[in-house]
Amino acid sequence: MTVAPPKNLREIIIMEKNRVLIFDTTLRDGEQAAPASLTVEQKCHIAKQLASLRVDVIEAGFPISSPGDFQAVSKIAEEIKDGPIICGLARLVQKDIEVCADAVKRAQRPRIHTFIGTSAIHTEKKLRKSEDEVLELVKKSVTLARNKCDDVEFSAEDAGRTNIEYLYRIVETAIKAGAKTINIPDTVGYTIPEQFGKIIDNLYKNVPNIDKATISVHCHNDLGMATANSLMAVAHGARQVECTINGIGERAGNASLEEIVMAIKLRQDFFNVSTDIDTTKIMQTSKLVRNICNMPVQPNKAIVGANAFAHSSGIHQDGVLKERNTYEIMTPESVGLKTNSMNLTGRSGRHILKTRLTELGYVETEYDMDAFYTMFKELADRKGTVYDDDLMMLMEKLLGNRDVEHLYTLEYLEVLCGKGEGVATKAKVRIKYSGDAGLLLKGEAQGNGAFDATKRAIDDVLSEGITVKEFHLDAITGGSDAVGKVTIHASTAEEGTFVGTDSNTDIIVASANAYMDIVNKVDMVKRFKRNAAKGGDADSEIVNSNASQFAMMEEYTSG
Repeated sequence: MTVAPPKNLREIIIMEKNRVLIFDTTLRDGEQAAPASLTVEQKCHIAKQLASLRVDVIEAGFPISSPGDFQAVSKIAEEIKDGPIICGLARLVQKDIEVCADAVKRAQRPRIHTFIGTSAIHTEKKLRKSEDEVLELVKKSVTLARNKCDDVEFSAEDAGRTNIEYLYRIVETAIKAGAKTINIPDTVGYTIPEQFGKIIDNLYKNVPNIDKATISVHCHNDLGMATANSLMAVAHGARQVECTINGIGERAGNASLEEIVMAIKLRQDFFNVSTDIDTTKIMQTSKLVRNICNMPVQPNKAIVGANAFAHSSGIHQDGVLKERNTYEIMTPESVGLKTNSMNLTGRSGRHILKTRLTELGYVETEYDMDAFYTMFKELADRKGTVYDDDLMMLMEKLLGNRDVEHLYTLEYLEVLCGKGEGVATKAKVRIKYSGDAGLLLKGEAQGNGAFDATKRAIDDVLSEGITVKEFHLDAITGGSDAVGKVTIHASTAEEGTFVGTDSNTDIIVASANAYMDIVNKVDMVKRFKRNAAKGGDADSEIVNSNASQFAMMEEYTSG
């Protein structure tokens, strides 16, 4: 088969450069939208994770903006080796460029990213300069940056609203002055994909030295098209995309790194390009950024939202159980999740219900599925989401079993916490086990915070292997003595997922009771599974995996 020769410069560049560089600006543009500035240590933590994710460029900050930002960029430049380019942002101002150069100079691969507004509204209203004055400033400042650093990127801020003929002149001038990367930002999220693709096309056709630079794009999400605009630019020859983890950034945010990367990976048949990103670390990186920046991710967020791989519809659940790709275009494992999630709701069908009951140890021939499904639907309509422990309760009710009570009760809790050198957070608990003549068990532990210490103290007694996934605290009433409602989502390797709740004016007590709720539910599932396996009565057994510990326990004295 004979392949037709390329017809124009854009086709030549696309053929030669089939890898898209991922420029991450979470620490610069993304941080601008965070509720509070990040510390140097927090920025370094995120930068190391971005390097592990294998991004090509880390824009570590805006060094001239503050001493803290300068320090963060300098430390990241010094510590991140054998990986991404470390980049700092600078205006077309001599002092900005000099400070930026100083901040990134310790990097193994440093870059200065300099910019200026080029649209009429920016040049006339903000800069109050003529087009020729801006052109001269581009020439002078990019030359200065190039003399300070071998790798220079130039951004034509608000390129999407810049007169296209003037944009050609700006880009040509920046490349002549030494810029190796030309960034075309849709700074205010105004451009639509078809229009943005034409801008990239026109640059290839009308800028004579465009082959000497890489075209980059930086799109904002004001109209919800940041990812679409970025991908359209890639399809038209852009070979660097500037984006952020979870799409955080100014106003409505930036193009989302995970969306860009997974679209390119999943649709190589269309884009015919690739990235060097380790996609299995996407979820880990997303969670780190959301926690450090204190910016929750909406549940329906593509790729990294809590519901991105969750199935609630009975039709969808049935299809996924039979063949995953019926409703999953990518696997959860490909982005770093262990598995998908099947939410049991009023829309769930019998297939997923049978599967979940089998996992819990119930044999289909031992119960009436029609009767159970009716009970399930009634509960799901009232409650919304049904969890494994709810299924256990329904099944025992259906089968006529009554021994489903909680066997463990928190009788005593003491927590020591505070602030200052040498102060350690400690917790002591006394737990009553009603399955053995009211045996009282004690545990104590230190932890990172009051609830963590309390959980560890309970685990010291009852080693159920529980992992807390989510912790939510809501104030039910007002005032300093407000009643707090604690909701904990947790799971174990064998028993499934569980939710515990409690309300109290003391949020630590509420947290402890909510966790004990989960402990009892896990214990209940273990007892039922063992009973089903042995065909006998396992209720008299102590479920704790470290049973010998119980024989050594002594009762607490008062207090």
